[in-house]
Amino acid sequence: MAALAQWDFWIDRGGTFTDIVGRRPDGALVAHKLLSENPEAYRDAAVHGIRDLLGLKKGEPIPAGRVGAVKMGTTVATNALLERKGERTVLVTTTGFRDALCIGYQARPKIFARQIIKPDMLFERVVEVDERVRADGTVERAPDPAAVRAGLEAAMRDGIKAVAIVFMHAYRYPEHERMVAALAREMGFPQVSVSHEVSPLIKLVGRGDTTVVDAYLSPILRRYVEQVAAELEAGSSSPSPLWGEGRGEG
Repeated sequence: MAALAQWDFWIDRGGTFTDIVGRRPDGALVAHKLLSENPEAYRDAAVHGIRDLLGLKKGEPIPAGRVGAVKMGTTVATNALLERKGERTVLVTTTGFRDALCIGYQARPKIFARQIIKPDMLFERVVEVDERVRADGTVERAPDPAAVRAGLEAAMRDGIKAVAIVFMHAYRYPEHERMVAALAREMGFPQVSVSHEVSPLIKLVGRGDTTVVDAYLSPILRRYVEQVAAELEAGSSSPSPLWGEGRGEG
């Protein structure tokens, strides 16, 4: 009988609007639409919309057992990427390859354009590590932990909190990346993205771009997920939301 008293919610949290479909305990569907950003009225649109449909006041805890399931898709990370509002990021890469991601594949979408405008990089600083592993796995140079620490300490002092680690041939021989990642985590960086874990591809540029995006956006998405989950779970036995990828333009 308890299950019959529960609501289920499906939520699309876009950049402009948040759309909510709720299923009442009797099975009827109701829709609700509100602005995704309205800080004077509420902290989070999704949670506020759930409260609206449940007939609760602003900030009122969601009663235990009233919510059966919450499934949400969001463009929070996409919007942060488009607006360049991600986490400040340092790229840690093999010496001599600091500009590899900037150069990319030298693709020219407009081949006859006389003025080339390249997008800004998501990382704001580069720490080069004097390490090298050949394509056959032969180690030419191992990283110097003291030198790596010095570079990361400088980034941390300047307020950078995300680290993207991309070494040559690390997709197959990741030991050096693991070493530097362990050092960065030991130093207290809250976000450490490592290329052989994020995207173990043979190509440095593709692997590097993906790793930088992961470092840049993961903290933003994680904070939002934790915020919504905390509000839904505060003072209740409501389940944690199930998350999906948002592809809308709302």
